Amino acid sequence: MSLSKLVTSVGMILSISLIAQPVLANDSSPVGLWKNIDDVNDKPRALIRITESNGTLQGRIEKVFPSPTEAPDPKCEKCEGVNKNAPIIGLEILSGLKQDGDEFVGGQILDPDNGKVYSSKVRLIDGGKKLSVRGYIGVPILGRSQIWERLE
Repeated sequence: MSLSKLVTSVGMILSISLIAQPVLANDSSPVGLWKNIDDVNDKPRALIRITESNGTLQGRIEKVFPSPTEAPDPKCEKCEGVNKNAPIIGLEILSGLKQDGDEFVGGQILDPDNGKVYSSKVRLIDGGKKLSVRGYIGVPILGRSQIWERLE
C-alpha cells in the first residue's frame, strides 16, 4: 500500500469514528436531558429537557414515570391559569433561571403535584453529572431540594 493510500485510509477511519461518537453533554451547563428523582421516595418521576434561550434556562417535562395508581397521561389538575388541566408531558416546569457564578438563580419551578409555583435555583454538582434543584418560598432556606441525574 502506498503512503498516500495509507494516509487516506487512516483519515477515513478517523472521520468515521468521529461521526459515530455520541454527542456528549456539556457538563458545565445544565442544558440537556435530566431524570428527576423524587426527594421523598428516591424513585424516578420524570425526564425534563432543560434548554437555554437568550441566557435564560427553562425546562419541560418530556416523559413521566407514573406510579401504578397514577394515570398514564396525567394532567396538571391542581395548576392554575393556562396550565389548569394541561398535560404534564410538555409542561414547562422551570423558567427564568439566569447564571450567577456557579448557580442559576431568579427562576421559578412548578410542582405539578400541587400546582404551586416556587422560586427556584439550580446548581451543577458531581462534575456536571447531577443537578441540585431547589424550590423555595421567599428565601432558599425555606424550601426543598431534589437531585436530578444527567441523561445527555
